[in-house]
Amino acid sequence: MRIALFAYGFRPQFLLAGLAALLLIPAWALSIAWGVPLGSAWPPTLWHAHEMLFGFVICAVAGFLLTAVPSWTGQKGFAGAPLVVLSVLWLSARIMIASSAHWPAVLTAAVDLAFLPSLAALVARPLLRSRNRNTPLLLVLGLLWLTNLVFHLALLARNAPLALHALLIGIDLMLVMVTVIGGRIVPAFTAAALRPLGLADGVSSSPALTAAAVAGMAAVTVGDVFVPDSRLAGVIAAAVALIQAWRFAQWGALRTLHQPLVWILHAAYLWLPVGLALKAVALLTGAAFSAFWLHALTMGTLATMIVAVMTRAALGHTGRPLAAHPVTVASYLLLLGAVLVRVFGLAALRVDYPLVIAGAALLWTAAFLLFLVVYAPILLSPRVDGKPG
Repeated sequence: MRIALFAYGFRPQFLLAGLAALLLIPAWALSIAWGVPLGSAWPPTLWHAHEMLFGFVICAVAGFLLTAVPSWTGQKGFAGAPLVVLSVLWLSARIMIASSAHWPAVLTAAVDLAFLPSLAALVARPLLRSRNRNTPLLLVLGLLWLTNLVFHLALLARNAPLALHALLIGIDLMLVMVTVIGGRIVPAFTAAALRPLGLADGVSSSPALTAAAVAGMAAVTVGDVFVPDSRLAGVIAAAVALIQAWRFAQWGALRTLHQPLVWILHAAYLWLPVGLALKAVALLTGAAFSAFWLHALTMGTLATMIVAVMTRAALGHTGRPLAAHPVTVASYLLLLGAVLVRVFGLAALRVDYPLVIAGAALLWTAAFLLFLVVYAPILLSPRVDGKPG
């Protein structure tokens, strides 16, 4: 059978993102829970945080943008050599970081830093030519690249706090993107799914709340730049959590429970106000149950939204019906279970921290294994309707 891996932008990036999620978390869990050494010379926490953001998350975002930009602008889709180059850059960076003791640090940084400019160069032309409303996403890509640059400079200077701070800002920028893009697709896909049932009238999207949510997430980011871990940052998080929760309440989540491809989008976005609320509690009170608020935002919001978008987009862009396979639904439930264990397991289960890490990692790994079981053949195979892409 003909391999169609580089026939459209989502294919290689979604496959690589799934493989990254499948491999990175077990390696981290083995290191934390059983002391298995990582191959990288980087401090383990920095390796884990960087690779989950700039390995897994950014790879999936690249697949989304390479697929969405042609749809947004009416331009021809990306295929062939540019996708091969991007994939090689991404894979080379992962290999060099995983074996960083064997490479000059500057060379490793240069290879890792080459990915986002290469992605931006591909999507900038159609966005700028069409004066598309999504063109500001190029600024987000630039700021993400800047956070990665600061991370590598901090790593070279052996300044671990600055490196972690840079990654926190990178996470905030991704949450801004979820607020903008997720805030469009969740109500739009929900209304489309409920319209045949006559229930779409219950879905609304307030422009004022949208503007407030985006501005609020920008304020969270600015707060984390200048006053991280402060009471002011906690107050900002609390206010934005309320705005995000109010926005989410307009989208009719409970009406989608019979449609997995839709309710998983809601589940992902729900973790955003929950994570911000936990952040506020942690910074303002120090309550133990809120200690892992960052994982509510990374695993809960970012990872779950990535899986939700990948599973839906891969079906739609390969000519398949928009219906979740039972194995895909199982992967959703396993992933949400992993988030719950990682965020609340230590406080609720009262077991040793390594066991929480191991349990969450087991659920996460099973989720992405099932994702790949269903979607690797889809991503590697031509469209079922015979169309290009």
